[in-house]
Amino acid sequence: MEDSDFIIVGAGSAGCVLANRLTENGKYRVTLIEAGGSDRRFYVNLPLGYGKLFYDPAVNWLYKAEPDPGLAGQRDHWPRGKLLGGSSSINAMVWIRGHRADYDDWGQAAPGWGWDDVLPAYRALEDTEAGADDYRGQGGPLFISANRRGLHPLVQDYLRACAEAGLPPNPDFNGAQQEGAGVYQMTIKGARRNSTARAFLRPAMMRPNLRVIPQAQVTRVLFDGRRAVGVEYLRNGTPHQARARAEVILSGGAINSPQLLQLSGIGPGALLQGLGLPVLYDNPDVGAHLSDHQGINYTFRMNVPTYNDALRPWWGKLRAGLQYVLAGAGPLAKSINHAGGFFRTAPDEPRPNMQLYMQAFSTLIPREGERPILTPDPFSGMSLGLSNCRPTSRGHVRLRSPDPLAHPAITANAFATDHDVAEMLLAVKFLRHLAAQPALARLIAEELRPGPQITSDADLIADFRQRSGTVYHPSCTCRMGADPATSVLDPDLRVRGVEGLRVIDASSFPNLIAGNTNAPAILMGWMGAAKLLRP
Repeated sequence: MEDSDFIIVGAGSAGCVLANRLTENGKYRVTLIEAGGSDRRFYVNLPLGYGKLFYDPAVNWLYKAEPDPGLAGQRDHWPRGKLLGGSSSINAMVWIRGHRADYDDWGQAAPGWGWDDVLPAYRALEDTEAGADDYRGQGGPLFISANRRGLHPLVQDYLRACAEAGLPPNPDFNGAQQEGAGVYQMTIKGARRNSTARAFLRPAMMRPNLRVIPQAQVTRVLFDGRRAVGVEYLRNGTPHQARARAEVILSGGAINSPQLLQLSGIGPGALLQGLGLPVLYDNPDVGAHLSDHQGINYTFRMNVPTYNDALRPWWGKLRAGLQYVLAGAGPLAKSINHAGGFFRTAPDEPRPNMQLYMQAFSTLIPREGERPILTPDPFSGMSLGLSNCRPTSRGHVRLRSPDPLAHPAITANAFATDHDVAEMLLAVKFLRHLAAQPALARLIAEELRPGPQITSDADLIADFRQRSGTVYHPSCTCRMGADPATSVLDPDLRVRGVEGLRVIDASSFPNLIAGNTNAPAILMGWMGAAKLLRP
């Protein structure tokens, strides 16, 4: 057993950043423990390869949520990354920070996390291809592609339709304003996925003061009294211990971090007692306040070619493969979400409350064992999707067993509030309004899902309950805040009720931001490291 100054549990979006920043000055020894294995896999590095990772147990926790009345009783599939880079190694690579007012909300809940606090951190960590300005950074460790070349021709038709529908062009969703339509920036570099493992962890692994232990699942935090002093983990079926002289940091994400706290005796006391676990600190907020974005696609048969035509036939796959290998170009070199946007479902909304996704392909015909991005429908298809930005529905993550290898119960409670149902109804109506604009209407042969027969409010609601699902942004289950009665962490990310233990990942968010959550998860690692290194 080797002692370290810091132990980080989880080599995901935040954990890789922490490992880099905590070892940079050479003063501290750091041990990073990851349940999964290497990210050096073909489909991890291939940008469009993430469809192959959607159901792959070698890189994915493959969680299933509990049956959800809000989703017509269905059990939603919740993929989470189980490899170096975590979910940044299997996600769709869209780089969205969130609305500046979201961070002002954070600052209200947890002083030190407002927009003026986080903006310098974002600018410092970014290497933005589009260039630096008052909002964006250049020269940081994380390269972000501007994604301006090689877009599908339908992107321009989509952007024209957005303008016709009253949604103006936006050159940078991470710039002066979020509202509008435009092209998504991507964490892609040199035609390869630019995960946190690639951008942050690989450089740090060359340092002698970082030890990375893969294929090792942490089963509990070890305490001396109320002070965290290390962790216990399983590797190849054998239990081991690692000790921390300074602090233990949980960076397992919105599912694993509350699970590990509960396994370690920190959580809802009655739940833990009922499972025969000793209660170190009774905090019902551990695993509570689960927030997630819910999304749906409307799908259309097109009378012009789409990526379906390019990627469905064998010769199309061969052509795309040659484009990628020989030139680092073509559809395989990008995420499928080329463009999107943010809009308000009503004029009196103070900020955008819906996110758009434009995909020049469709996958109505299922394919066993994968998300069929690489095998789309056998006709020209396009999808227009959206997800809610600030849902008011809340779920929870709770142990169902004292077995640390058993998945916890994930209760999403999607569309559990009238607010979430009402705004989603307005949002799907906007999708049809967008598709009816001249720039797109002339290219659409027919609406396939939900289909023109679905017109009444009741039928539209029934449809989105049946076909919606997570867009993979679970957050807030160990949230920070100034109020001990409603939070798990203080604003410095320290776990309340104990010492020497922090949680730094998406579970730490005070509330859910508007947009994809990989950027703010990376921000947590960056700012969390600064707090740990503060004299």
